[in-house]
Amino acid sequence: MQKYIPNIEFNSKKTNNSGIDILTIKSLAKRKDLVRDHHPEKAHQVAFNMIVYYTAGESKQLVDFVWHPVKKNTIIHLSKGQINAFQFTENLEGYILLFTEDFLKKQIHSLPKNEIIRLFNAHLFSPVIQVPEDANVLKYFQLFYEEYINVNEDYNQNNLYASLHAIIFSKLEHLKQNETLHLRYERKVVIFLNFKSLLEANFSTNRNADFYAKKLNITYKHLNEICKEILNVTAKQFIDAFVILEAKRLLINSEIKSTELAYKLGFQEPTNFVKYFKKHTKFTPNSFKKEYI
Repeated sequence: MQKYIPNIEFNSKKTNNSGIDILTIKSLAKRKDLVRDHHPEKAHQVAFNMIVYYTAGESKQLVDFVWHPVKKNTIIHLSKGQINAFQFTENLEGYILLFTEDFLKKQIHSLPKNEIIRLFNAHLFSPVIQVPEDANVLKYFQLFYEEYINVNEDYNQNNLYASLHAIIFSKLEHLKQNETLHLRYERKVVIFLNFKSLLEANFSTNRNADFYAKKLNITYKHLNEICKEILNVTAKQFIDAFVILEAKRLLINSEIKSTELAYKLGFQEPTNFVKYFKKHTKFTPNSFKKEYI
C-alpha cells in the first residue's frame, strides 16, 4: 500500500519540446500514463510549473491543501513543489500549460521580475485569477495548443513557444496587478523576498522572527510592518504558516514518521511538534497524513 503521495515529473510526449507542454483538461482526465496506480484527482506534488485555464464547467482544484472553486475563465497557477489535485466533472473543459524550471529560467531574461514574483511565489500571492470576458487571454492558449499539436517534430518551434509563453505571462501579469496594487513600494517586496529566502534556508533551526530581522539588518517592528502590508499577517504568523506547509508536504510526500519529522524541523521534543502542528491545523500529524493518503 502506498504510504506517500507521488511526485509527478514533467513528461511530454514530444521529444523536441524544450521543457514545455500543453494539453486539455479532458485529455488529462483520460490519461493513464502519468504515474502507475495514480490519477490526477488524487493529491500529488508537481515537479514543474503549471497554468490551468478553465473554459467551461464548474468544479474545484486543490493547491497546497486548500480547495479552490473554479468555473469558466478561472486560472490556477502552480509552482514546482506545490501539492495539487483536480476534480473532473462532466462539463469541465480547459487547457493545462506545463513547463519546467529550466524553461522558466531561459525565459526570465525576457520577462519583468514582477511577473515571476507575482505568478510563481506561492507564499506571496493567491494561485487564482478570475479572467474578465474581455481580457483576450483565451485565444493565446488556443493558439498555443493548435500550434503545439500541429507543428511537425522536425520543425524548431522553440522561438514560437517562447513567444506565446511570454504573451500569456504578460496577460496574466496585467490581471495580477489589479490584486497587488498595494505592493508598489518595491523595496519592501525585495526585503520580504529576502526574508522568505532566509526562512527557506533556516526554518528547520530557527523560527524566531527576531533572528530574521537581525539577518536583514532591520528591526523586528519593521519586519512585522512589511509582512502586514504585503500579506496582512505578522512575521511570526508567516513563519508558522511556512513551517506548517513544509511539514504537511513532508508528511504526505515521504514515509517519514512524525517523530523523525519533529527533529528534522528543529523541535527538541516530538510532543512539542505534535502540539504545534495540531494548534495550527486542528489535526495531529498522523491524522493529517491519513486525510490525503
